[in-house]
Amino acid sequence: MKRRQIFFQGIKDVLPLNIPVALFGMFYSVLCIELGFSAYFAMGTSLIIFAGGSQLIFITLLTAGAVPWVIFGSVIMNNTRNFLYGAVFSKYIEKKSRIWKIVLSFFLTDQCFAVSNNYLKKNYKSKFAHYHMLGSGMTVWTIWQLSNLVGIWLGDIVSDQLSLNFFVAITFLALIAKDLGKLDHFLVILLSATCSLIFYNLPLKAYVIVAAIAGISLAYLINTKFKKLIR
Repeated sequence: MKRRQIFFQGIKDVLPLNIPVALFGMFYSVLCIELGFSAYFAMGTSLIIFAGGSQLIFITLLTAGAVPWVIFGSVIMNNTRNFLYGAVFSKYIEKKSRIWKIVLSFFLTDQCFAVSNNYLKKNYKSKFAHYHMLGSGMTVWTIWQLSNLVGIWLGDIVSDQLSLNFFVAITFLALIAKDLGKLDHFLVILLSATCSLIFYNLPLKAYVIVAAIAGISLAYLINTKFKKLIR
């Protein structure tokens, strides 16, 4: 496939996952305005940070008067899963230039990882396979920015009672739904979810790391010790 075809394939694959992204984006910008931030601030954080959960933590702590190192540390902790995403994708783009690595890492989101990881597993030998990541990542970025603009425009029309937790849950359910039918994937998801609930009250959202480590450990055991038994 040509670069253009692969790029548009990435767009096509990621589009179904962007409904909750758009809702989340509108909610974020409305919340920014309600907290007293300007429309320029709302758009600026989306353009630069481009991470819904981290942006929410950022404005919440900033409003509460938290010191910079606490804000910075909390945002980093919330995005620790991106280290795992990067580690997975590194084998696919290790031969690409530094510019390509920087660009693709900026656009690497949960939605992009979900669809492009599947594509790259099957087409890793393709010279232009990374264009799938570019297409999916840029699509999510564009929809996120547009939804922020819509949220700013709507303002008070969008109810301040909208549940952010609902949008976040729907986003991640959409990402893992296709894997629930596979026993090994289901067990990893179940263990990670259970650990996140048990350790939810750990400081600095460390439950994300604990759940990730537990899931990765179980996945390793399944693939090295029980592969034939589970699959």
